[in-house]
Amino acid sequence: MSEDQSPIRPTTPQAIQLAKTLIRTSRYGALAVLDSVTGRPLASRVAVATDVDGTPVILVSGLAAHTPGLIANPACSLLLGEAGKGDPLAHPRITLHCTAFKIERDSADYARTRRRYLNHNPKGSLYVDLGDFVFFRLVVESASLNGGFGKAFNLSRTDLINPSEIADAIASSEQSGIDDANSKYEKEIDLLAKRHNHAAGRWKIMSLDPDGFNLSSGDHVIRSHFPVQADSNGVALEMLTGVLKTRR
Repeated sequence: MSEDQSPIRPTTPQAIQLAKTLIRTSRYGALAVLDSVTGRPLASRVAVATDVDGTPVILVSGLAAHTPGLIANPACSLLLGEAGKGDPLAHPRITLHCTAFKIERDSADYARTRRRYLNHNPKGSLYVDLGDFVFFRLVVESASLNGGFGKAFNLSRTDLINPSEIADAIASSEQSGIDDANSKYEKEIDLLAKRHNHAAGRWKIMSLDPDGFNLSSGDHVIRSHFPVQADSNGVALEMLTGVLKTRR
């Protein structure tokens, strides 16, 4: 097949934003590993969240077959994207090619990972502190985005993951910032959800990152993007407030 006939399209800002939306809003995905006993491919459903920089995070039981697979061979893939009405193959999805790293409970990253994971997946509080459950960071190396028929893209790590220095600057005060926004802008948050064509509910901001923020209400998650990337917590909060106060 010639280059002109390739199904892979040139990467665009719209493709990157779609990919980031799929990663940031997904609450579950299909994890593919190599079985530690048979060596055969093994796919299973896992709950997923993201760190501030966009790196996927999963919480898994040591009793699950995929956990020893990740430990024996950290190379893995994660498929994200929900099928809606109609043909499921017409809906966007992304496959992330990753390397898994276990997050030890005594590590500096554990508290932040636990907090963000539970903000995104509140039901995880039932088992997050059980002794056999462990977090893994799925460090993204590359990705394949299918935005629907005829919309295929190959994406790099730099397309999807924020620089660590920017993410760290926002992470340090993320929770206090979103708690303050939730208390001050309850009506504005509800109006933003309505602008996204979602019904009224108990909407709240659940995460903040350099590219935007997430709202949640029950099983529903909304992604709101910043016009430009924020390089500090102050800038991120300023843009968050600006989005909330936009009335259109």
